[in-house]
Amino acid sequence: MSNFYKSVIEALIFSSDEPLSDSEIIRTIKGIDGEDAEISNQNVSDIIAELNTEYSDSGRSIRIVNIAGGYLFATKEEYSKYLGFLSNEKSKRRLSQAALETLAIIAYKQPITKPEIESIRGVNSDYIIASLLDKKLITISGRAETIGRPLLYSTTKEFLIYFGLSNIKDLPKPREIEEIMQDEDFIEQKNRIMMNAIEELVEKEDQENGSENKN
Repeated sequence: MSNFYKSVIEALIFSSDEPLSDSEIIRTIKGIDGEDAEISNQNVSDIIAELNTEYSDSGRSIRIVNIAGGYLFATKEEYSKYLGFLSNEKSKRRLSQAALETLAIIAYKQPITKPEIESIRGVNSDYIIASLLDKKLITISGRAETIGRPLLYSTTKEFLIYFGLSNIKDLPKPREIEEIMQDEDFIEQKNRIMMNAIEELVEKEDQENGSENKN
C-alpha cells in the first residue's frame, strides 16, 4: 500500500467530525480513484496501526482511536486535564447532574421505559428525557410489552462518541465508578464544574436584577 493512501486516510479521518468507518474510507477512495483501486478493510486497519506507531515514536500527543464503529483522532490521556480546562468540560454540551443520572440509568438498564426511570429516580423525568433526546444521546427504541405499551429508551452512537466508548460494553463497572468518584483529580474537576455553575448562576441573577432595576 502506497504512502499516498496513508496520507489520504490520515486526511480523511482528520477532517471528519464523526467516527469514519472502514467502508466509508474505502468508498471515498474508490469514488475518486475508481472501483479498481486496491484498498481493503485490512489495508485501512494496517495503515492506521502504522500511523499510530509513527505518532507514538515521534512523541506526538495525538492518536487514532476506534470509537462507535469508526476511526477518530484523539489526544492522549495525559493531556486531558489541559484540554478539559480549556474547553471548560464541554461547556456547550454540558449535562446537568440530573441529566447524567438519568443517562446512567438508561445506559445500564436499556431498553427502559420512562415509568421505570422515574421509579428509580423518584422524580418526574419528562424534561430530562426530552433534553437527552434533543442532544441525540438517547433514542426511542421501541415499546414495552406491558399495559399501555410505554416507549422504550436506549443510548445512541452519539452517546458512545460523547463518552469516548467503542461500544456499550465498555461502560465502567459499578466498582470502577466508585473508584473514579474517590479519585482526587475527579473531585477537583467536579469542584471546578460546581464553581463555574455557581458563577454562571450569580451572573444570571445579577443580569436579571439589573434588568428589573432599569424597569
